[in-house]
Amino acid sequence: MVVLTVIIVSYNVKYYLQKCLDSVYTAGKNINLEVIVVDNCSADGTREYLEPLFPGVKFFWNHENKGFAKACNQGLQTAAGDCILFLNPDTVVEEDCFVKCLGFFEAHPDAGAVGVRMINGSGRFLRESKRAFPHPFTALMKLTGLARLFPRSAVFARYYLGHLDEMQTHEVDVIAGAFMMMKKEIATRTGGFDEDFFMYGEDIDLSYRIRELGCKNYYYPGVTILHFKGKSTPQKDQRYIYIFYNAMHIFVNKHYKQQWGGGYRLLLQSALWCRAAVDILWLRAAQVFRHFTGK
Repeated sequence: MVVLTVIIVSYNVKYYLQKCLDSVYTAGKNINLEVIVVDNCSADGTREYLEPLFPGVKFFWNHENKGFAKACNQGLQTAAGDCILFLNPDTVVEEDCFVKCLGFFEAHPDAGAVGVRMINGSGRFLRESKRAFPHPFTALMKLTGLARLFPRSAVFARYYLGHLDEMQTHEVDVIAGAFMMMKKEIATRTGGFDEDFFMYGEDIDLSYRIRELGCKNYYYPGVTILHFKGKSTPQKDQRYIYIFYNAMHIFVNKHYKQQWGGGYRLLLQSALWCRAAVDILWLRAAQVFRHFTGK
């Protein structure tokens, strides 16, 4: 029987992680399951709280925040499973999630990685469940806001593949790192996540390299998971805004340096940093507003 290894990277989310692990063990009750948690130096008492509750989990307790990519690879190095699932700690999976996804791999031998339909705590579909690679034009449409104005357009909204039905299976470019299942062979051949990415962008990069192997990435809405999104990171924090846009900068330089002209890449990178500057200005304005209004 196939063994599934679930790798979860945690950081200051002990209660969300508890819910996640409860759902993982419920979903894994009829399969051979290995669960690995790599904690990036949480300061919320995660170890004291969760280690006694889940004696079957293989915990790794880092003494510093190594970032998402390095921590995932740390778990991958000891994984015994035939299939690997990289899963965020702020997720809750369905009871039949693992059985369905493993069955999907059996039915699609060309699959390199599989992602699923994600919803937030309000039940709203999360568009990052299916994405295209951030080619210069695609990324510019997102950065300029045209993708939001035309959310169903195959041209303007290509970043989130807005023209593809969320309730149908599709071959896609990018699998979200919040739920990214692949065969161990694929994880090994790619070398796992690129550790140049501290956080954000590493799932896009790995999805790109899976496609370079000649495999397909699939969006599979036969499974829906709950993703509370962003509970491990203070997204309204200037440092994390920088990390996000720098990740996009790393990806563009890594994969589009040869195939796109310097002028086009310069335009995209300028747009990235301009958008980052706007986001930081909005953040600071909101902080000033809250300071004077107390809201």
